[in-house]
Amino acid sequence: MPRSRPDPELLAEARETTERVARTFAIACRLLPAGVREDVYLLYLAFRGLDDLVDQRDPAAGARLEAVEAWTRGAPGSSQESRIFEQVATRRALPREAVRDFCAGMRDDLAARPIETEADLDRYCYRVAGTVGLVMAGVLGTRRAVERQAVALGMAMQRTNILRDIDEDLAEGRVYLARETLDRLGSAAPGARELLLRDQIARADALYEEGAAGVPALVHGRRAVAAAAAMYREILRQIEREGYGREPGRAVVPRRRRFAIAARRAIVL
Repeated sequence: MPRSRPDPELLAEARETTERVARTFAIACRLLPAGVREDVYLLYLAFRGLDDLVDQRDPAAGARLEAVEAWTRGAPGSSQESRIFEQVATRRALPREAVRDFCAGMRDDLAARPIETEADLDRYCYRVAGTVGLVMAGVLGTRRAVERQAVALGMAMQRTNILRDIDEDLAEGRVYLARETLDRLGSAAPGARELLLRDQIARADALYEEGAAGVPALVHGRRAVAAAAAMYREILRQIEREGYGREPGRAVVPRRRRFAIAARRAIVL
C-alpha cells in the first residue's frame, strides 16, 4: 500500500515557516532526502505552532495541547498540529510518548513553573527539545538504539537557545536558568555572567558530544543532523568570542559561517 502524500498547501506553509523562522535549521533541512524533508517541515510547523501559542499565552493554547495529547492516546486528530502528527505517523515511526512529554513541557511554560535546580532544567530541556530529538530519530530511522543520544542532542540545542536568548527572556520576565546555579555563579546580567556562561556552555558542549555519537546510526539525514548540531554549537563559540555576555544582545553566527560549517559537515559524512 503506497504511503499517503502530504497536503500541498500545508506543506507549503510548513516550508515557508521553517525557512522564515528557523533559518539555521532550514539550512540543515536542505541536506535531507526530499520525502523525509517534507515530513520534517511538517513536524516543525506542528511543534512551532504549539510553542508559539504557549509563548504568546494564546487562550487557545490549552485546547490545542489537549488535542495533541488526545492523539497520543489514540484519538483522531482534531487540530492542525494533531492532524500533522496523525498524517506523518502514517509514513514514519513517531514515538507518541515523546510527543506527549513535549506537551507536558509546554504546560510547564504555561504554568510558569520555576526552574530551581539543574535537574529541573534538564527535565525542562528534555520535555521541550529532547522529545523533538526522539521524534526526529523516528522520522530519520536508526540502525540501533540511539534514544539517549537523540535526547542529548535536543537538550544541547535547547540549552544553546537559552544562552543565546538570555537578554530577550529577561526583558519579558522569563528566566530559563536554574536558580541554584544563578545563586552559586552570579547574575545573568550583561557584564556579570562570565562564570555562569562558562558553566552552562560546558554543560551544553558535553551534551553535543553525547548526541554526536548517535549520528552514524541514522538511516537518513546523517549529514543534515551533523550540520544542524555543528551550526547550533557554533552559537556557543560566538558567545565566547563576544566575551561571555560582556554586552547585552543575542549572539548571532554570520550566515556565511553557518553555510561553511554545514558544508564541512556534509563533506565529512
